[in-house]
Amino acid sequence: MILEKSFPCVGAKSALGRGTLDLLSARSITSAWDDLAIHDALMRFAWAYREDPGLFRSFAVLFEGPDDLDEAGFEAAMWARLQSLADKDEWRGQAADPRVSSDPADPHFGMSFGGEAFFIVGLHPQASRPARRFERPALVFNLHDQFETLREQNRYEQLRASIIERDVALAGSPNPMLSRHGETSEARQYSGRAVGADWRCPFSRRSGGDSGLEILS
Repeated sequence: MILEKSFPCVGAKSALGRGTLDLLSARSITSAWDDLAIHDALMRFAWAYREDPGLFRSFAVLFEGPDDLDEAGFEAAMWARLQSLADKDEWRGQAADPRVSSDPADPHFGMSFGGEAFFIVGLHPQASRPARRFERPALVFNLHDQFETLREQNRYEQLRASIIERDVALAGSPNPMLSRHGETSEARQYSGRAVGADWRCPFSRRSGGDSGLEILS
């Protein structure tokens, strides 16, 4: 999918080309069966990035199915997985990244795992946006810190404009959910489903945890 010439996300193309796209296979996105293994891998990914930062690194979970979820069904399953992963993050004493808000209604919201903030991209077979349409459900975790690095290097706006232009060429129209961090909550963009102003995110992070890094078994 990423190798297709028309695929709009040039960041994903860079990660694949550099070998910095980490992949993990899991069972059903509607099941908690692999949540602990996913969280283990997410924490290791976050800690490895903190030890050796660099651009265009992503962590993707590819689920075996189901492949028949409509957009609302995928969105519900996605938030169930993210809630479960966030609960495990707190249980393991991980602090939420202070650079983002843990309130999904806040324009500065971001998901936190292993102390690092992430922007989530959901993919699935029934997605209405072509760039989000994949042969099976998937969640891609992109580090917020990389966006900040691109801004510091004055590369973010150019990269963003290129992705939007390519996405319009692929879909025939701009993504109505697209917004900059700090304008509206990014939670509205995660699933890829177009939602209205009355949409409420079914997620809550109940505490910030502490800063201790728990050794994984």
